[in-house]
Amino acid sequence: MNRIIPLVLAVALFMEQMDSNVISTSLAAIARDIGTSPIALKLALTSYLVSLAVFIPVSGWMADRYGARNVFRAAIAVFVIGSVACAASNSLMSFVVARFLQGAGGAMMTPVGRLVLLRSTPRNQLVNAMAWLAIPSMVGPLVGPPVGGFITTYFSWHWIFLINVPIGLAGIWFATKYLPVLDVPMPRKLDVTGFILSGLAMSGVVFGLSVVSLPALPPAIGIITLSVGVISTVLYIRHAKRVENPLLDLSLFKNDVFRISVTGGSLFRLGIGAMPFLLPLMLQLGFGMDPFQSGMITFVSAIGALLMKFGASRIFARFGFRTLLMLGSLASACFIILNGFFTPQTPMILILTALLFGGFLRSMFFTGVNALGFAEIPDDKTSQATPISAVAQQVSIAMGVALAGVILELSTIIRGSALQIEDFHIAFFVVGGISTLAFFSFVKLKPEAGQELYEKKFAPKQKKIQEVSDAL
Repeated sequence: MNRIIPLVLAVALFMEQMDSNVISTSLAAIARDIGTSPIALKLALTSYLVSLAVFIPVSGWMADRYGARNVFRAAIAVFVIGSVACAASNSLMSFVVARFLQGAGGAMMTPVGRLVLLRSTPRNQLVNAMAWLAIPSMVGPLVGPPVGGFITTYFSWHWIFLINVPIGLAGIWFATKYLPVLDVPMPRKLDVTGFILSGLAMSGVVFGLSVVSLPALPPAIGIITLSVGVISTVLYIRHAKRVENPLLDLSLFKNDVFRISVTGGSLFRLGIGAMPFLLPLMLQLGFGMDPFQSGMITFVSAIGALLMKFGASRIFARFGFRTLLMLGSLASACFIILNGFFTPQTPMILILTALLFGGFLRSMFFTGVNALGFAEIPDDKTSQATPISAVAQQVSIAMGVALAGVILELSTIIRGSALQIEDFHIAFFVVGGISTLAFFSFVKLKPEAGQELYEKKFAPKQKKIQEVSDAL
């Protein structure tokens, strides 16, 4: 497999993933400089998520209309411009607008980057390519907090955003040099009504969940916008059934493999989405660590994720997607639940070991589920499948954070005291339990699901293993 293409894409996506997480540890410093409060500044985090929700659905159409490589390069440029605007912001409103601009670039980078990979990689090499492309989504949320804490503590928060300038310029140069110019399918007419409804639906859901879970505004606003998002979702579903070329073609869910990969992956991401929120907070509030210390501990999961990438293709080729996704979802969920047993008295080596293996298993799961979703999607439908997959990921992660926030809030209300380590334990048990439900989605897969993605030399061995597994 030509690894240059996924690595070029991964560098740009890493920039986006790390930047979206690095800001969380720098809120206090940024708020102090621009004359606002950290609570109010959470609107900047929300504006970024809203921008993603609005523009991800139209990313596939943009790629078909203007060419995937062109859109990918333009997305990096928009993200860099937004980064410079963030660094130059001197008020809450300017910072919120700059983050929204960043989100517009990030919304195009992720699904369009995946689309470039799908169209330039043979199906039997897709697992290996997806393994490299998945690195940013696993590593970014984990290294973001310690990097943000280090830069803010020893330099200035402005460099969190300015560092994206050389990275972005290098990404544009490498994309120009190494990404192929792909044949552009006949562009569909833009579904304007679908774009408006999908934008209202996704932004309403994401914004509502963000406000409910991380209240920077009155909860009533979150409930109202969440209601608007749900109603718009229903209206979009009705609209998509009536038009010939909807913006997001929901008929793709008729494919069992695609539907199961999206639904099963979304259930699992509810737990994973809560991890970057719950674990650092528990280490800081429950264990008494500072942000940099907690970030260095959570970074161990990233090491496990990286180790998985070197054997992902062989593992799935030998054992099959159905078996590994079933077992992987259960084992990974158990490691999420295991966090609920950690206390300040727990030996640090045990915590680090659990995080290492947890990262390894989650990486294996996401590599498999991301590749499997496109196993049976025709090439002319990939530009619609990628934004659907990306939207599902964003919504499920936002729901995971919202669920964790609600659990912590309810736990403190019931107990009538401030947050304690027991509240985090309850949250880990709940979100981990929900993640186990993904197992029941993957049980429905056929044993031969994803066989198009196997390397030919492993096919006989995989078939024999599957026969033994079915007999057991």
